[in-house]
Amino acid sequence: MSVKPTKAMVLAAGFGLRMRPLTDKMPKPMVPVAGQPLLDHVLDKLGHAGVTDAVVNVHYLPDQIIAHTAKRQHPRVTISDERDQVLGTGGGVVKALPLLGDAPFFHVNSDTLWIDGVRSNLTRLAETFDPASMDILLLMAPTATSIGYSGRGDYGMLPDGALRKRKEKEIVPFVYAGAAILSPKIFEGAPQGEFSLTRMFDRAEEQQRLFGLRLDGVWMHVGTPDAVHAAEEAFLESVA
Repeated sequence: MSVKPTKAMVLAAGFGLRMRPLTDKMPKPMVPVAGQPLLDHVLDKLGHAGVTDAVVNVHYLPDQIIAHTAKRQHPRVTISDERDQVLGTGGGVVKALPLLGDAPFFHVNSDTLWIDGVRSNLTRLAETFDPASMDILLLMAPTATSIGYSGRGDYGMLPDGALRKRKEKEIVPFVYAGAAILSPKIFEGAPQGEFSLTRMFDRAEEQQRLFGLRLDGVWMHVGTPDAVHAAEEAFLESVA
């Protein structure tokens, strides 16, 4: 049984320290890549996947994001204002849960960037998510073909899609691509205040309810100014 999320949470509250000096006067989600801000790349993909309402959290230089998204309709944007607190990736979702409802929702980092293959990866996530067996479904990019990523990976993936977190000093073939579907119930009993969303990933894995879907296309890790140039080159090649 698949789902069709109509709501999404977009994380846009980070400081973007590794993206300096581009982020000295601009929040990282507003950094332009291939002609439009990172945030718009994400919101456009969500709109194409059938999302009607997106909650965008803000903290660093929030007014720029608020003004930029004010008139957007596809999807409509609601701001979760965190300018007076630091909540982390997990605490930010907990604060926004009343706006997201009771159904599974998309969760996307505002600085994630990928080029879809034949079909939308967000649509593929929705088709794959099975609420009977999953609480979290992560979009996973193969490390070998990702652009701008040189780490050891995040997870190994079993044939049925179940994820196994990388152990210390281990190298695994998949990195979390920054897009997921989450069931709100995974946050029952979650801590208040600041915490990392990876705590919820770990909880779902312990309960054997954390799964992954291999990204179809090319994922780009846009973490530094140099990575912006590499991403733009990949976009140009994809439309050539």
